[in-house]
Amino acid sequence: MSAFRYRCPLGRPFPERPDPERIKRQGWQEQGILVISPQDERLDWLERQLLTQIAERLYGRRAVRHE
Repeated sequence: MSAFRYRCPLGRPFPERPDPERIKRQGWQEQGILVISPQDERLDWLERQLLTQIAERLYGRRAVRHE
């Protein structure tokens, strides 16, 4: 009998999935980078409109998607 043992690659633990909110918070706190979706439900209507206007002024309107 051989002493060699085959290790299944599926037996390796997967790294934890990064938490997007933690990454955004860290980016803001450490580098001043702000990542916000205008659809974020934590924002009110006025805040969403302001974000959309800023994004359109800096980067132009988004392409219309027909679904």
